[in-house]
Amino acid sequence: MTPELLKLLRGIDTPTVCNAIETVQGKRGFDAFTRGTMLCSDPGHSVVGYAVTAQIAALAPPTEPAEVIRARRMDYYRAMYDAPKPSVAVIEDLDFPDCIGAYWGEVNTTIHKGFGMSGALTNGVMRDLGDLPDGFPVIAGSIGPSHGFVHVRSIGAPVTIFGLHVAQGDLIHADRHGAVVIPADVVDSLARGIEKLLSAEHELIYEALAPDLAFEAFARAWAAFERART
Repeated sequence: MTPELLKLLRGIDTPTVCNAIETVQGKRGFDAFTRGTMLCSDPGHSVVGYAVTAQIAALAPPTEPAEVIRARRMDYYRAMYDAPKPSVAVIEDLDFPDCIGAYWGEVNTTIHKGFGMSGALTNGVMRDLGDLPDGFPVIAGSIGPSHGFVHVRSIGAPVTIFGLHVAQGDLIHADRHGAVVIPADVVDSLARGIEKLLSAEHELIYEALAPDLAFEAFARAWAAFERART
């Protein structure tokens, strides 16, 4: 991912990325996206980066020795710190759909932002909504007040977030709409796909809003739009 592509992706929303992937692929059917409604701590910004995965749980106390849990937490933080940037923490809460442990609060989000990460994607819980640091969006499954017995279960394994399967190193784009995994084989062509899609969208909207709208002009713009996006 070039700096130019990174800047472009940070400036557009996830539905645009989803459509642009299909534009590059030349067909509909791209399905590497989340299902259902997610919540975003910073609705005005997108999160872009390579996934650093982990699994947590919080409903019940850990059964492993305390020193094992503490060591794994430090291994987790080391993995987040060392991850190639830009990076996104992608954390599966194994208690889903009954998640109660707010892993993403003021302290933990600040730590991850300090590590240089771009944001977090989780099916779990966030809290401290008035105190989360700027510039680190969290896209989560729910909001709650307690951390429960939250502890790290695994680091680096494939995870599932609202139906989206994510492997370590996958390229993620996420915002208030949810998240997608950008396929590696479309990255080199994605900027052109985005530009082609946006150009067709702008032309269609321009024609649709014309005060003297002629249906024939709209039909031509729609046909160009369909060719661009599929």
